[in-house]
Amino acid sequence: MAPTPDPRPVGDLPDAIGKTAARELSLNGIDSLKRVADHTEKELLAIHGVGPKAIRILGEALAAKGLGFKSD
Repeated sequence: MAPTPDPRPVGDLPDAIGKTAARELSLNGIDSLKRVADHTEKELLAIHGVGPKAIRILGEALAAKGLGFKSD
C-alpha cells in the first residue's frame, strides 16, 4: 500500500504553523514566505485556520529571512 501524500504545501512555510493553517494558506495561493510577505497580518488573519499563533510563527520566519508582513 502506498503512503498517504503529505497534504502540506511545498515551500518554506514553517511546519509549526500547523496543518490547517498551511493548507488554508496554500488554498489561497500562499505557499512560501515570499508570498506571505505580500500580505498584511490582518489579511492573513482573515483566512480560516490562520490565527495569532500562526502569525507569530510566520513573523519570526519572515524576520529570519530579512522579510516582513506587508504594511497596512
